[in-house]
Amino acid sequence: MSKVQFPKDYKALLGPKETEHAIVMIKDFFQSQLSTALNLTRVTAPLFVQSGTGLNDDLNGIERAVTFPVKDMNDTRMEIVHSLAKWKRVKVTDLNLAPGYGIYTDMNAIRADEELDNIHSLYVDQWDWCRCMDEKDRTIMYLKEVVRKIYDCLKHLEFCIYDRYDAIKPVLPEEITFVYADDLQKEFPNLTPKERENAVAKKYGAVFLIGIGGKLPDGTIHDGRAPDYDDWISESGDGHRGLNGDLLVWNPVLESSYELSSMGIRVSPESLKAQLEERGCPERAKLEFHKRLLEGKLSYTIGGGIGQSRLCMFFLRKAHIGEIQVSMWPEEMKVECAKHGINLL
Repeated sequence: MSKVQFPKDYKALLGPKETEHAIVMIKDFFQSQLSTALNLTRVTAPLFVQSGTGLNDDLNGIERAVTFPVKDMNDTRMEIVHSLAKWKRVKVTDLNLAPGYGIYTDMNAIRADEELDNIHSLYVDQWDWCRCMDEKDRTIMYLKEVVRKIYDCLKHLEFCIYDRYDAIKPVLPEEITFVYADDLQKEFPNLTPKERENAVAKKYGAVFLIGIGGKLPDGTIHDGRAPDYDDWISESGDGHRGLNGDLLVWNPVLESSYELSSMGIRVSPESLKAQLEERGCPERAKLEFHKRLLEGKLSYTIGGGIGQSRLCMFFLRKAHIGEIQVSMWPEEMKVECAKHGINLL
């Protein structure tokens, strides 16, 4: 239970029924804004992919995927997706989309090894999106341009919510601040990565932290990132590395940094090879997805995921993600949450 934070004197601003209505409004409004801002077409998505193809998101490489055999396919094993990080790149390539256009989808996943707390659940729902781009645009400036468009969507959503619910006051700054993970490590060398995020999110209100997964000056990494989708090894300018990052905001309820999105320019054949080597898993190059990428048969893309329940939790000022989505929780967590005014669905 030490993993769960209980805000002092917490009281939900919206009741259960009003919350359900607000969730529908937020999801409908935001995905429309995102689709328009980034030229994204909605597509259907898989709940599972075939094991051994390299299509599933490996996260940090240690999380176990939920698997099952398919009777009518000679017991071929399938994996419930962790995310659609790689699947969507194949999809936009197969659709032969022009640069500047892409797709988004409702991604539903099960992460059985997730550590359950205020913001982590066994059930993950997010908008997975992916947009084609020219090779020449694989730059930090292009990444920042896309991040600003997404942040504008968040600002529009915040106004929409405040316009409907007077009690939910706006808290986001007018502009998002960009910070490199290596600069943050130099500024706060004695803090943990999470403590650094808290410091920078509290200072600026909204931050895009660049360079997640690559080595920092002290040889550590800020946070884990798989080697086969985000590009965290390429030069980003001014002596920095990384063409990816996390969109963080300051959460006034939990009084901590709060990740709404992870995104980045996707690996090129060259950066994929380098990242597989750095992570010590060059054998992945033999997998179907990786072979296709290394052969130059996949489009250059930028993409990411935006948590749906995370978004609703933040903008409705909820203290626990279980107030937004239906999942499974330890019995003692449900009891303690109820004692502190947190009613899990």
